[in-house]
Amino acid sequence: MVIASIVMEVGIVWLVRAAWIASILPMLIASIPSSKLTSFHQLVLGFAGRGKILHLSSQKWTVPQKYFAHFYVVGAAWTTLLLATTWMYACKTAPLSSEEFHLSDIASHLTGGSHVFSFHKSHMTPVEHRFKVWRAVFLLVLMEIQVLRRLIESFYVFNFYTVAPLSLCVNVAPEVARFAASLMAEFIAKGKGHTSAPEFDILSALSPLMKLGWSQLIGGVIFLWGWLHQRCCHAILGSLRENPSQAKEYIIPHGDWFEIVSSPHYLAEIVLYLGLLIASGGTEITIWLLHGFVVGNLTLAAGETHRWYLRKFENYPANRNAIFPYVY
Repeated sequence: MVIASIVMEVGIVWLVRAAWIASILPMLIASIPSSKLTSFHQLVLGFAGRGKILHLSSQKWTVPQKYFAHFYVVGAAWTTLLLATTWMYACKTAPLSSEEFHLSDIASHLTGGSHVFSFHKSHMTPVEHRFKVWRAVFLLVLMEIQVLRRLIESFYVFNFYTVAPLSLCVNVAPEVARFAASLMAEFIAKGKGHTSAPEFDILSALSPLMKLGWSQLIGGVIFLWGWLHQRCCHAILGSLRENPSQAKEYIIPHGDWFEIVSSPHYLAEIVLYLGLLIASGGTEITIWLLHGFVVGNLTLAAGETHRWYLRKFENYPANRNAIFPYVY
């Protein structure tokens, strides 16, 4: 049973990692400056691009925007299911008491050991494992905030929002799945009338999140910083289409991070995923791969968007970069 559990955990972890690696490799190849790869670059950009930078050849592979809401509902429902199940599992099996947290040890618990931002995990004590479970809950709370906001504001999503939440809790996903399966089995065996109702104490459910340390606090602040700027930039873009007479016109956006880069909403997304990476403690390869995919995908799209702006507007601000201020 123990061996099967380990095999299951390793299988899920590497399946998710393989998915991110398979997504990142084409972007790395397309970034090689070679004329022989021009067609491949256009193909990759066809999948990374969106909106006005979509090539005609790739538009047949895109989904009409009116159907995006369906994908976002699925993404939000999946994230909510993961969050609710993991949170319930944490409350039932991974309680944290104040006595277990000493100021001298909090940094070690926070990052999963003394190897800060290392890909090597040390042997975990039960307390460290419980901390890992609650850290997954914290990361899923941040992802829930992001997914629900995107669902409400723009109805824009793709399969990324099903794999990304799983990546944030992939190391505890097998045990959470077994926990959910045991609850379902109990319900089926005993029936609704004989199944004990789950006890819920809001204080017990929230207090462990208040005991998380500096990397979660710093990561959460960076996440919210990117989140707020992305919300602001989306509002600016939305305001450009408020006048029906301008529905088919393109206007140079101004305000917030638009004053320094052409795609500040992409930059903000990279920032908020950097917050997730820091909040995770930097020890999980899967979350590094998730962030690498976000950076690569959005950098490709932002570069093409910037070139489109330069072609479209003769008076486009010369001080703006594509996505990274003063760099690219």
